[in-house]
Amino acid sequence: LGASAAAALAAPHVSAQTQTHAYQINAGSLGTALSLFATAANVTLSFNAEQTQGMTTSGLNGTYGVDEGLARLLAGSGLQAQRQANGAYVLVPAAKDGSLQLGATSITGQALGEVSENTGSYTTGSTTTATKLNLSLKETPQSVSVMTRQRIDDQNLSSIGSVLEQTPGINVQSPGSDRLYVFSRGLAIDNYQYDGMPTTSFAFSQALPQALSDMAIYDHIEVLRGASGLLSGTGDPSGTINMVRKKPTSTFQGYVSAGLGSWDLYRTEVDVSGPLTPTGNVRGRAVAAYQQANSFTDYLQQEKTILYGVAEADLGDSTLLTVGAEYLYNDPRGFSTTGLPMVDNKGKQLHLSRSENPASRDSTNRQESVNAFASIEQKLAHDWTLKVSANSLYGTREYDSIIVGTTTGFLNPQTGSGLSYTATKGDNTQEQKGLDVMLSGPYQWLGREHELVVGFNYQSYENRRNGFGNLLANGTSDNGVSGKPVNIYNWDNYAPNASYNFNREDDNINQWQNGVYLATRLKPTDDLSVILGTRVSNYRYDAFLHYNVANMQRFNTDDTLRVNGKVTPYAGVVYDLTPNHSVYASYTSIFKPQPYRNTSGNLLDPRKGDNYEIGLKSDYYDGRLNTAIALFEVDLDNDAIADGLVIGNDNLTAYVAKKTKTRGIDMEVSGELLPDWNLNASYSHSVVKDADNKRVKTIIPADMLKVWTTYRLPGELDRVTVGGGVNWQSAIHMTVDSWQLTAPAKVKQSDYAVANLMARYQLTPQWSATATLNNVFDKKYISSLDENFRSGSYGPPRNVMLTTKYTF
Repeated sequence: LGASAAAALAAPHVSAQTQTHAYQINAGSLGTALSLFATAANVTLSFNAEQTQGMTTSGLNGTYGVDEGLARLLAGSGLQAQRQANGAYVLVPAAKDGSLQLGATSITGQALGEVSENTGSYTTGSTTTATKLNLSLKETPQSVSVMTRQRIDDQNLSSIGSVLEQTPGINVQSPGSDRLYVFSRGLAIDNYQYDGMPTTSFAFSQALPQALSDMAIYDHIEVLRGASGLLSGTGDPSGTINMVRKKPTSTFQGYVSAGLGSWDLYRTEVDVSGPLTPTGNVRGRAVAAYQQANSFTDYLQQEKTILYGVAEADLGDSTLLTVGAEYLYNDPRGFSTTGLPMVDNKGKQLHLSRSENPASRDSTNRQESVNAFASIEQKLAHDWTLKVSANSLYGTREYDSIIVGTTTGFLNPQTGSGLSYTATKGDNTQEQKGLDVMLSGPYQWLGREHELVVGFNYQSYENRRNGFGNLLANGTSDNGVSGKPVNIYNWDNYAPNASYNFNREDDNINQWQNGVYLATRLKPTDDLSVILGTRVSNYRYDAFLHYNVANMQRFNTDDTLRVNGKVTPYAGVVYDLTPNHSVYASYTSIFKPQPYRNTSGNLLDPRKGDNYEIGLKSDYYDGRLNTAIALFEVDLDNDAIADGLVIGNDNLTAYVAKKTKTRGIDMEVSGELLPDWNLNASYSHSVVKDADNKRVKTIIPADMLKVWTTYRLPGELDRVTVGGGVNWQSAIHMTVDSWQLTAPAKVKQSDYAVANLMARYQLTPQWSATATLNNVFDKKYISSLDENFRSGSYGPPRNVMLTTKYTF
């Protein structure tokens, strides 16, 4: 390369290709940018000046590995960097099919993988949430959305609830402080996973460690919409939320951040990761976060602490051991188990201030949890892998609450009277354990290579709740507050003191399941994939609610359910129309034992049914941009429909089992439209109807549109990234029927849109500041409706968050 612009721009380094660096290279001449990059990355890059003459690049700003950084600088140039055996790089023309065919040499242009951190991307390269097969989004025959680390940071999303609010096809409702109901395709999601390990979550129990998950410790969130029974015998027909934790890194890195927001919100995070030994065979990561805040809701205060540690050890060339634990402490004040009353004593819809709090100032709901996990992964011959994973979750909850009971009557809007107090106190312990043993790898059949996954998993769940009461001499229980009238206009959130002297009720749940699963990806031709799977499950559920008061023991319930050898089949077909476009169809069987009770307190029969889905998926720019459109139908027997309260218990919701059919469409675009321009846009439509073709579950919107985009400005303004978006949803409503009303009353929230904005300024390569403005136009809207408690909650007013972050 005698006349080359650079024959050796930087000295080769043994491990340079595996390291990440922070770059700030302005848009401009491609040749100049490559020279700056090679110097900063400490690699040798050779090219002829004529190769880059007249070419420009959009620049590079952020932390990248060598391969990814070069790929981004060269995007759209028709060139790519070929890595040589000695670690140096040479620029060569890009192959027409987008890949290099260079014998034994490695290729640059690292594709997206399972980790989204430091990619700057709004999508990911692979996912295992649907089938445990390591597939790209285009290869997966179900609807999967990914909320990456970049997206989470761009919007200052710190909780699992805030992330899911932005996730395509997901509706989130919080009918009380820290309570989280998540809906997909018109159905509630109860299935949460940690790194693919299933856990159990019953929203009605209000002991929900998963719902309090903090984003400081997660790399990304994957959401599967549709049935997931292949990997979890009781998988929800609505979907699965898989929270993928951050992993240790092979090079030293970290950050410190501090944030300040509306309503006295303060938040700090520290994240440090890197090798723990000189050879790097042991790596670790530690994360800590602390947050305290008031709220737009009067007298609601929140305090949360998160600690996380994980270590990886290479026990040999083919063995990886991972151990870790996370700790969560959440201590709110002014906590309410329900929303606000929505109907007055004349049957008209109320429009209270969104700052109203139905709870007393000192109501509490302290939760603490420890989640420990470990895995060992052994590489075997012929590219097979054996992985054993275990998870243990232990949580406690202590609650002491006095609220304005929304089911105790109806408000007189002129006087403020008509309702009474509801006082509750108790404690809760929850323990979950899980084990997964998985063997995976390729095999040959009929002259072609296919993939197989076979495994066994086990789950146990124990939830123990003690509800306190005040035993009187006559043998009844009366805490002295519940049932007393309250005037909501002048109580000022000060309630009288309740009395407790014994354990009034024992509410226990034991759930246990195990199963074997198998999934294979057959490749009859290069363009056709057939995914077949099945699971055989054993399931046991025991629950009892016992009152230790003579006059309430008639309401005692004892429930037992046993299911053995339940077979859950799965089938999917993917056909590649072109290298970028594929069509698919999938079928999943549904079997879901459910803990919901009817008004008599008896368990509903398990939900059974079928999930059908067809769709078109596409990817562009080596998978950096993904699009999907899906049509689906979910047919269910024994679907749980809200039906008031269990007789004798004002705090236990009741349901009735019905046959339902859900039909709809999902559309999504996610990823990088152009360098430095990210987009996530989605539209979802789903309607649930009963056997009489009448729409049910009307508190869930039938239509949702979500759009969010960011763009890093070019040229001299390339330190600035701006973004914005809008979330729109169709109307929701519920009907309130009571003997105290002359006719059923309707509560409705019309369709509405909420706009959000962001801006980031990169002060230095390591130091940035990000500001987000939510609900820009200060829209007042009801974000959730609770049919059982006749209540509703408002979404937050306009609010701002400023976060500064220093990386190292």
